[in-house]
Amino acid sequence: VQLQASGGGLVQAGGSLRLSCAASGRTFSSYGWFRQAPGKEREFVATISWSGSSTYYADSVKGRFTISRDNAKNTVALQMNSLKPEDTAVYYCGASPLSPTAPAVLAGRGMNYWGKGTQVTVSS
Repeated sequence: VQLQASGGGLVQAGGSLRLSCAASGRTFSSYGWFRQAPGKEREFVATISWSGSSTYYADSVKGRFTISRDNAKNTVALQMNSLKPEDTAVYYCGASPLSPTAPAVLAGRGMNYWGKGTQVTVSS
């Protein structure tokens, strides 16, 4: 199983970026995006079910970020709008056999596989 994240970059505050995570090898019950800022622990951003029908967001990104899934391409995207400097972090995608709202998944412990991170930098 491989997860390949892409789409990071440098953007000004208020701008947008779209991250994509391509999964290969098999499908999972849920997929998620997490982020880790310098000096901080990895934190939950958003999760989505395999079907795409169930999504869950951290309060800090609710209303600004949208997670989506393309089953045909086996990809998971994170559309990030109205970006803020505090969104600056390395973003990671993960895959889990658990529900997208399972406590272990939201805590980042339930992901069986992680992709390499992609850097997102938001300048003020």
